[in-house]
Amino acid sequence: MLASASNWFHTLPIDATDTGPLNTHFVHDLGLVFTLAGIGALWCGYKLKDCIEVHLGITFFISGHALIHIFEILSGALPQSHWLIDFPLITFPAILLLSITPIMLKNNLLHENV
Repeated sequence: MLASASNWFHTLPIDATDTGPLNTHFVHDLGLVFTLAGIGALWCGYKLKDCIEVHLGITFFISGHALIHIFEILSGALPQSHWLIDFPLITFPAILLLSITPIMLKNNLLHENV
């Protein structure tokens, strides 16, 4: 996304063209956000006891992104084929992050009370 917005937009099997024409600035912006989310996830793995705020920020972003896709599929803005296209890279990561959030919150509370 950062290195070649046009290549990412037109060649990945995600049907990005269903969302409208290529906007390289927007693709670069999103590439930066996803890069920062990835760096944040790595940091959380390294600083597990001190990462609840970063985890929540990443979870809100990834889950919000998934909800936008779900809403756009349900509303007809994206074709039904996006259920299968979006699930592995958009919906499933959101489900995973949301599912571990209660554990992260519980661990954070335990560490605060020590």
